[in-house]
Amino acid sequence: MDKPAFETLRVAEMNEDDRPREKALKNGVETLADAELIAIILGSGFPGMSVVELSRRILRDFDNSLQRLARVPVKELCARYKGLGPVKAVTLAAAIQLGLRVRDEKAVRDPLIMSSNDVYTLMRNRLEMLPHEEFWVLHLTRGNRVKSMSRLSQGGLSSTVIDIPLLFSRVLRDECTRIIVVHNHPSGNNRPSGQDDGITERIRTAGATLDIVLLDHVIVAGDTFYSYRDQGRL
Repeated sequence: MDKPAFETLRVAEMNEDDRPREKALKNGVETLADAELIAIILGSGFPGMSVVELSRRILRDFDNSLQRLARVPVKELCARYKGLGPVKAVTLAAAIQLGLRVRDEKAVRDPLIMSSNDVYTLMRNRLEMLPHEEFWVLHLTRGNRVKSMSRLSQGGLSSTVIDIPLLFSRVLRDECTRIIVVHNHPSGNNRPSGQDDGITERIRTAGATLDIVLLDHVIVAGDTFYSYRDQGRL
């Protein structure tokens, strides 16, 4: 007996040739299309739409760009797609984040920072896909190894509030004398704003009074970055 049209069609109920899991087992996960990978993660669609159709629709809505999809907050995904509850949305977000961490995984503990590119490599998986700004501080030893890192603040699409006394209280508690600050531009434009210039100078000046050196301020903007030190501004 045919299934009613309003029933949810799960991956396991699809025709064998259309089942992403079976395709992956037979030909390898790397052979699957983006929509098929997303379908495996979601597991099921909603009444009137199979999980593969739902996955294709989600991708189409973001111009078939995984990077654009990765920037969408979980709450927005839930609100936008009927039947896509918080569990599925979080599962999808977790899968994307895991992929980013696999790409940037480092075997070295207490990474050594020798250049702005080292900072970008260390921080990009935390920042490049965020839909909002975050401001991080790297606490470095005299040998330029990262002793710890902390998120100082998070804000909206174009700005975040920086608590400078809190920043330096954490650095002093860690007994570090060198710092690098990092924040992201969700817009994808890596050029610093006037506000960025101002906060950089305030942190540099405050640090100087405490014998704490600001080595760099790196702005992460998707797959590019800007370094104040590289530009001769620190």
